[in-house]
Amino acid sequence: MSNTHHDTDVSFIQALAELLRENDLTELEVMREYGKDDSLNVRVSRQTQVAASVVAPAAAPVPAPAAAAPAVAAPAAVQAEDDPASHPGAVISPMVGTVYLQGEPGAPAFISVGDKVSEGDTLLIVEAMKTMNHIPAPKAGTVKRILVGDGDSVEYGAPLVIIE
Repeated sequence: MSNTHHDTDVSFIQALAELLRENDLTELEVMREYGKDDSLNVRVSRQTQVAASVVAPAAAPVPAPAAAAPAVAAPAAVQAEDDPASHPGAVISPMVGTVYLQGEPGAPAFISVGDKVSEGDTLLIVEAMKTMNHIPAPKAGTVKRILVGDGDSVEYGAPLVIIE
């Protein structure tokens, strides 16, 4: 970025932040081309409290079944499921978009629960702004859970898959 664009770039970034806030968005990514070797890449994102308030109602029904004596072990299992993003094998979404579990309609899914994957294998696709982004396995292991469905919308940082 050249210094001649500094003031306009700062104003542009501030406008993007305001647009993010006004439209209740979680992320914006923009690339401005000024010339052959002069461009500005900006990604503005924010954390929202929506995820915390969505998780809280899901946890509320848990104590009711826990009142029964045989289900004493269930709350610990349900608690681990409440926050799959904290699982050490969680693969999280690097962007906001739409999830596709197969390469094209009618094709077999990239993965299924129980499949063994190698580091770098495609787990699924997240479409963002008409771009198909293949999400690779960060490590080798076994697919324990698939946390999203085909066509689901996902936020930045949302857990997609658990690999152990």
